[in-house]
Amino acid sequence: MSSSSFSFLHAADLHLDSPLRGLARRGAEAGSREGAFLSQFLGASRRALENLVDTALKEQVAFLLIAGDVYDGDWKDYATGQFFVRQMGRLARAQIPVFIIRGNHDAASTMSRDLPLPANVRVLSDTAVESAELPDLGVVLHGRGFKDRAVTENVARAYPPAVPGRFNIGLLHTSLTGRDGHNTYAPCTVEDLSRAGYDYWALGHIHRREVVSLEPAIVFPGNLQGRHARETGPKGATLVRVADGRIAGLEALTLDAARFEHRLVDLTGCAAMAEAEAAARAAITAAVDAAEGRPLALRLTFTGATALHAGLVARSGLAEEMQAHAYEVSAELLIEKVVLGTSGPDAAPELETPGFEDALAEVGADAEFRAEIAAAFRELRARTPPEVLEAMGLSGLDEEGMADAAIAAAGGEIAARLAMRAQDGEGER
Repeated sequence: MSSSSFSFLHAADLHLDSPLRGLARRGAEAGSREGAFLSQFLGASRRALENLVDTALKEQVAFLLIAGDVYDGDWKDYATGQFFVRQMGRLARAQIPVFIIRGNHDAASTMSRDLPLPANVRVLSDTAVESAELPDLGVVLHGRGFKDRAVTENVARAYPPAVPGRFNIGLLHTSLTGRDGHNTYAPCTVEDLSRAGYDYWALGHIHRREVVSLEPAIVFPGNLQGRHARETGPKGATLVRVADGRIAGLEALTLDAARFEHRLVDLTGCAAMAEAEAAARAAITAAVDAAEGRPLALRLTFTGATALHAGLVARSGLAEEMQAHAYEVSAELLIEKVVLGTSGPDAAPELETPGFEDALAEVGADAEFRAEIAAAFRELRARTPPEVLEAMGLSGLDEEGMADAAIAAAGGEIAARLAMRAQDGEGER
């Protein structure tokens, strides 16, 4: 094993110039002030890539790994590719090599445009596992990208065994055994990866940070920049330090340029609107502090049994009121949505369902699932008289709004049934 000490960066899922669902549509309808703020989100993926390159230069890393999905799909024009090439050129001038594999969003079959990359950038094969050696560091990289957007076979088993006496790294874009909110892609198990004997597995595809294993190190760095309201919290890359041929440290770096966040505002027992406003301001302030100066798109969800429930339901312009309170805290803050999850003070206690809201959000984030709902609602619109749609409260909703309404209604129905079952169970005991 080489005795050299070095560090490298592992990033994935850059989704450069990815359209920001929801905010992009809102930006088209916004006034000048809100539009200027939203433009910061539209350019966030580029600034996050700049932050990644800045960090590589500052840390003087030995190399950068990008484990798939540099792009979100085919470019609208060459500006997206030119920006990426320009950033890789900065690393070329510092003599920092970059190794890339293609993922499902930038698979060879998806991309119709191409640009010459700087000599320091190597894109590994899309058809078979390719190995690349860095002899001065005693490192061997093994990886393969993909030609197709849908890959269902286990390609991990085709990776060669570790090269003895070298620090071995595997690059793979995979869903492993499955993760909520992500389509199955190149599935495999931790055992499949461990069998190769590598020191580090640089994975991509899953947008949440996760250290799957330490022996061997198997890491999802998460995506570099959150793209919508369901990709919340800090985003970035992983800095890996190697000493005497062994991993000496894994550091999750926060490199995002804008932030999405959710905050719950518990109104249990609140009897005056002033109390609710104070609780909301506290939640807003905490979210702004956590964003550390980044532009922030914040979703507030009011919960709890409160005498204010009926008034909140009837209140128009609640989101606008919360935005006004938000401006008291920061000018770099947009209230993305206000969700009412309150109940009247005499309502039956809610069933505790740990993780239920997160699970519902993950289901709602599934692009294929939402596409199926949208198709169903297109047919519904075509077959249903306008007055019936109006009576159902669906006449003013676009397909995205209908999908949100359907998912929320389904979630409420499931929660209600679970609550009834729990109450029946308590009666039996």
